[in-house]
Amino acid sequence: MSAFQELLGSDAGLLSLAVILFMLAMAGFFIRFFLRHMREDEARARGRR
Repeated sequence: MSAFQELLGSDAGLLSLAVILFMLAMAGFFIRFFLRHMREDEARARGRR
């Protein structure tokens, strides 16, 4: 429980939490971005044949 209090109770903990949340959001964006573009490229490749 001490680590949780440190995470939410100090400036360094809050900054760490912000970075963790930002990295998770960025990972979600990139996964969605890459999957969408892979599907578009696959559809384009199938249309050319």
